[in-house]
Amino acid sequence: MNDIKTEYDLWKQNVDEPDLKNELLSIDGDSAAIEERFCKGLEFGTGGMRGIIGVGLNRINIYTARKATQGLANFLNSTAIPEENKVVIAYDSRHMSKEFALESALVLAQNGIKTYVFEKITPTPLLSFAVRELGCSAGIVITASHNSKEYNGYKVYNHHGGQVTEKLANTITAEIEKINNVFEIKTATQSDAEKKGLLVFLNDDVMDKYLEITKALILDKGLLKNSASELNIVYSPLHGSGLVPLTKLFCQAGFSNLNLVQQQAIADPDFPTVVFPNPEDQAACKLAIQNANSVEADITLLTDPDADRIGIVVKNNHGEYIQLTGNQTGALLIDYLLHTLQRQGSIPQNGVIVKTIVTSNMGAEIAASYGVKHIDVLTGFKYIGEKIAEFESSKEYTFLFGYEESCGYLIKTHARDKDAVQTALMLAEMALSYKKNNISIYERLLQLFEKFGYYQEDLINIQFDGLKGQQKIADIMNDLRAGSYEWLTPYGITAIKDYLSGSETAFPSGIKNKLELPSSNVIYFILDKGAWCCIRPSGTEPKLKIYLGVRDKTAHDSQKHLEELKQAFFKFLEPYSDKQLSEK
Repeated sequence: MNDIKTEYDLWKQNVDEPDLKNELLSIDGDSAAIEERFCKGLEFGTGGMRGIIGVGLNRINIYTARKATQGLANFLNSTAIPEENKVVIAYDSRHMSKEFALESALVLAQNGIKTYVFEKITPTPLLSFAVRELGCSAGIVITASHNSKEYNGYKVYNHHGGQVTEKLANTITAEIEKINNVFEIKTATQSDAEKKGLLVFLNDDVMDKYLEITKALILDKGLLKNSASELNIVYSPLHGSGLVPLTKLFCQAGFSNLNLVQQQAIADPDFPTVVFPNPEDQAACKLAIQNANSVEADITLLTDPDADRIGIVVKNNHGEYIQLTGNQTGALLIDYLLHTLQRQGSIPQNGVIVKTIVTSNMGAEIAASYGVKHIDVLTGFKYIGEKIAEFESSKEYTFLFGYEESCGYLIKTHARDKDAVQTALMLAEMALSYKKNNISIYERLLQLFEKFGYYQEDLINIQFDGLKGQQKIADIMNDLRAGSYEWLTPYGITAIKDYLSGSETAFPSGIKNKLELPSSNVIYFILDKGAWCCIRPSGTEPKLKIYLGVRDKTAHDSQKHLEELKQAFFKFLEPYSDKQLSEK
């Protein structure tokens, strides 16, 4: 506790910002609260560095943002002279996003690194595009994606425009950890940085070029030219950065019948209409569904605050609007994309789709039916971006589509992260195509289920707060590795993949094979009848994430199978919880 107390006292002596100063004073004498804020620094997880806005090393604030940026600057300047480095920074609508972006830019300027900062809130995929468009060494996005309003975050991108993966993230982290005193980090003044050309604010030119390239992904240009205005669309940006680029793009593509969820079209960091601004969350879709009912929408789209994730709501055969899962949407997009390319005779012989290991196998099976291979990567879209860069170099595959179950998709590689804006365009084209052929998106999904089996997946998030919670998560993962999985025996374990040790064990033979993916704290069980489950700690939140997947011949059997698996997990986790477990 001595080091923690020393750090706490250092902050008390140096922090001047009223909000942070008041928080420091409010926890004086509260050892648990002090430990929680100063026990460690924020770490790079699945989606960058993310934390609650507040005071301390284990919170995101101007000091921890400066520290992360100084570490990045030290890394960049160790690999090239400062004049050769350039960085572009974007930010979303969250509390302190613009402030953290500017502080980061002024740290980089102090280190002689030219930095471009978007003038307005900007989607993450546009930042990814801008890295390559502006010839930058790195990119930064200030966002906490779909987390609640208390959070913000810091994501770093490499020169390819993809999020940094482990090797580079660890190198940057090592530089960050060398900084012992955040209050010794120097920043340039804004006026000096601008005079020296080290700070440049970006107008709409980069976005307009991004939209022009995005518009080129339209597969059936004649369809949109003749009929785009017939599609009735409802759209919600969930108080985030998707509003301007998506509405501009849809206007350019001819989708003039676009109905905004006005209450959620305001970029508000408090997200007043939702608890979680997450298009995966049913509660976040409530207002959009109300609007869809009032205008009888053909398709309803929702993007998260940094517009990298997208959710879709469609009408089922009973006339009710329902939310599709990320896996279902991915399967539909793969089917539409490959069907259209096949019709046009343009599926490349070496075409490939890339998905994460926790994403449904349905999309892979659909791709195989078109003769297209699939590749699995670890959880996190950064690994899909990494594969795109590999394919560009090796020419082994032509990237056609990448996705993850959490509503993240990519079709064209001018962005290297999940891109809700370009995906929205393809979803609208798909909906219009089906409408002109007198079939709904939902009916097409049922056709795919009948052909490939009724795939169903679920994600259970169990929250374990504080340092004790972190220990419980570690205990659960250790116990699973030690053999505490007898509760899965009724479902027929055929193999266990432990991505931490890098080995796959076949059952019942016990034969071990090496896994090719990087080491990660993930355990994956392959079960009978096409079922599977995967357990991993969240990389950005104090949660244990449990992914479940089944495939059966009927919807009823699939739902029953999934529910049984879910209850088995809850029973296994009961001893680790102080309260009754539920999804959170």
